[in-house]
Amino acid sequence: EVQLVESGGGVVQAGGSLRLSCTASGFTSGVPGWGWYRQAPGNACEFVSSITSDGGIEYGHSVKGRFTISLNNAKSTVYLQMNSLEPEDTAVYYCSTDRLYMGDTCPPSFGYWGQGTQVTVSS
Repeated sequence: EVQLVESGGGVVQAGGSLRLSCTASGFTSGVPGWGWYRQAPGNACEFVSSITSDGGIEYGHSVKGRFTISLNNAKSTVYLQMNSLEPEDTAVYYCSTDRLYMGDTCPPSFGYWGQGTQVTVSS
């Protein structure tokens, strides 16, 4: 069974940092790429960052310069280092093997997605 398990969310004050992790299991071959997304109440699903297995990286406009994505292929784990957090970063964060998802709701009913981890940034 394919699973993506996230960890690392929590409550932090504005200006603080958190690191999210997402580990995949059950894949019969390597994961070609990963994406991080987030959804806050009342908002659409928002692309945060993505990385390919050979290191190609993209960031959403709102997190560029503050968040860093990285990948440990040997551990099938992707990380999201979040620095200079702002209250507007408060959301449920999801990892996925889909780097190009553009739907309004995450997670969708298809594809491989983690269970989500809550990040709350207090002002």
